[in-house]
Amino acid sequence: MSTVALGDDLGIETSTELKTRLAPLVDQGGDLTLDASQVGRIHTASVQVLCAFVEARRLAGHPTAFDGCTATFRDAARLLGVTQALGLDATHDNLKSVENAA
Repeated sequence: MSTVALGDDLGIETSTELKTRLAPLVDQGGDLTLDASQVGRIHTASVQVLCAFVEARRLAGHPTAFDGCTATFRDAARLLGVTQALGLDATHDNLKSVENAA
């Protein structure tokens, strides 16, 4: 099993770099875990990249999981309605960490 750290900033300005970093891993066989334990900032563009990545791996028959998800990461996924697409449970309920949650 491989683990890839997502880092602390997944803002819009980092979404292209995130896509470039994850692209070679789409066809990597075996389990892959994305470590979201440091994510303190996340933008919709990065969430879209992650959804596309997880789906592409799923279609290729390669499982992808998340580990150590911060409240910010979980809240963004829940707010955008992609917890199921990312394979996350939706039990966390704290919008205080989401920038402009209204």
